[in-house]
Amino acid sequence: MSSLYINEPLTNGKVLLVTTLGDIDVELWSKEAPLACRNFVQLCLEGYYNDTIFHRIIKDFVAQGGDPSGTGQGGESAFGKTFKDEFHQRLRFVRRGLVAMANGGPNDNGSQFFFTLGRSDELNKKNTIFGKVTGNTVFNMIRFNEILTDKDDRPIGDAPKIIKTEVLSNPFDDIVPRDIKKKVKSEKQSKPKSQSKATKDFSLLSFGEEANEDEEEITRASSSMKIKSSHDVLMDDPKLSTQPAIEDHELEENRRKDEGAGAEGDDTVEDKEFDAEMADKVRDKLKRSAEGKEAQQKDSIEDVFSYNRSKKRKRALQKESALLKKEMLEAKRRREEELRGKKEAAETDRSLLPEAVQDFKAKQDYYRDVKLKGSVREEATMKLLADFRARVLSAKFKKAEDVEDVKIEQPPEQPAAALATSEDWYVIFNILCSVYFGHAG
Repeated sequence: MSSLYINEPLTNGKVLLVTTLGDIDVELWSKEAPLACRNFVQLCLEGYYNDTIFHRIIKDFVAQGGDPSGTGQGGESAFGKTFKDEFHQRLRFVRRGLVAMANGGPNDNGSQFFFTLGRSDELNKKNTIFGKVTGNTVFNMIRFNEILTDKDDRPIGDAPKIIKTEVLSNPFDDIVPRDIKKKVKSEKQSKPKSQSKATKDFSLLSFGEEANEDEEEITRASSSMKIKSSHDVLMDDPKLSTQPAIEDHELEENRRKDEGAGAEGDDTVEDKEFDAEMADKVRDKLKRSAEGKEAQQKDSIEDVFSYNRSKKRKRALQKESALLKKEMLEAKRRREEELRGKKEAAETDRSLLPEAVQDFKAKQDYYRDVKLKGSVREEATMKLLADFRARVLSAKFKKAEDVEDVKIEQPPEQPAAALATSEDWYVIFNILCSVYFGHAG
């Protein structure tokens, strides 16, 4: 059973369903079934499933809900229309606790979903699996098997229902519930701009009547009173001239001159100091930039020189390695020539040896390369040794002048083990000494 859980992909997102049977935690496969998970999360955020019943329950098979009408014929997706199926090779109806979309046919998914209460292989490639029930809440889901149903698989009595939904981990940050959008728009539209002036409502205060009376008196006084000049008050005074002392255009010109003078005075005190400070800052900045460029130029020149030095060094190393390689090849060639000369000299020297010794040397060279193992090697060695012994004995008697016609009888064949005695080795050693040195050992 554990292998079934291992084959399932990792989840991303979590929703809590508060039902009359207890809490049910649903983890989502939002990467494997993005459309179904987005639809489910958005409907949960909007409270679409609140107070909806599970209208179809089949023991050890499924518990279906998500229809606001409770008939099994209603429900609408968050997209406003049906959406296509989403199948994944690692999601199969092989156990209980899976959450999948209910549909009326291929690519006919809306808002209805169901929990699996057992293995349901016949639903593979027909319904979209988008979540699973996790934790101890699985035991609350199993309680659907205790619900009694009629012949149409509808619960008898009070049907279990979803009280509310809560999105614990939203894998889609861009989802905004549709009812929130409508509410925001309605609030913006329902706020008309006020066209009336603000008024004081003194009736809300404990001393409202007195405040109202004072306000009325102030209003009457302000409306009746009007500030007047001396010309308005003393219009009939003969001492006053009817002509103004300064014309309006002269007043305007004087005002402009005063403003210009004030501005010029300000420039001479504060603005000049500011300009001098800014000029110093600009000079410092230009100086630093010039120094930086000079340092950068020096660094670039040094980098070029270092690059050229490294390049020359690399070429020198390549030449040196080529010379060493040439010398090694030459030494190897000379060594091979020396070995070849030694080998030819050894072959020339071997031709001066007796025929039996030449054969022995040839056999020795041959068996130096061909190495026999075990009893086969031992038997072959003993046979060659016996053959060599016979040849050496025959060569010894042929060399003597007084035994020219002596016939050498072949020694009887003996077992290989009998030839390996110390006496035989001693005889062979004496023969070799007499052949090479002219005397026995």
